[in-house]
Amino acid sequence: MSKRKALLIGDYTYPEFHPLQGIDEELSSILQSLLTVQCSENRKMLLKENIAAFDLCIAYTDNRKDALSPQQTSGLASYVSGGGGLLVIHNGITLGQNYEIAQLIGARFKRHPAYAKLDFKVASPEHPIMEGIADFEMEEEPYRFEFDPFTPKTVLLEYVHDGESWPAAWAQSYGLGRVVYMMPGHHQPSFQHEPYRQLLLQAAKWAGRLPG
Repeated sequence: MSKRKALLIGDYTYPEFHPLQGIDEELSSILQSLLTVQCSENRKMLLKENIAAFDLCIAYTDNRKDALSPQQTSGLASYVSGGGGLLVIHNGITLGQNYEIAQLIGARFKRHPAYAKLDFKVASPEHPIMEGIADFEMEEEPYRFEFDPFTPKTVLLEYVHDGESWPAAWAQSYGLGRVVYMMPGHHQPSFQHEPYRQLLLQAAKWAGRLPG
């Protein structure tokens, strides 16, 4: 049986803040027991006829000027609603510039205060993604979100900033598919943090319904 495949979409050539260079290597290493990761900055990979070949789509997109076309939007939405898995990491939420993909992800990015050391707290220990994950600390950009009120979601992880708790990760179903968002991932050192590596592995497994 051939190894399952993930599509990692990001930006090598014109990233605004978060280039895919280095992140591609980290994610390939984290997921190697589950998936072969194919990396691309070509949004045409999200077309229905292209994305159908993958067991999981991972978004680390960072070029907000390169909005999805209606065909690419339809391709990604139909892929997930038909049973595909989507893992959105950190800046990958910029993929949701139109309402269809914002609803698919479950939120829009609003802003973030300065990069800081944050305490991350497990919010849903009973969820399969959180199995064996304890509270941890790491430096990150504390993203704030505007949530879609129509999509039921499970907040998996929260972070504490300025004395308040904020959502840092969530999971939801979309049609027959599954979507996970993970806030940490500002730069390559984020992906070298052992608790977060385990969290990403388990998120990919759950979103893609992968064995192992």
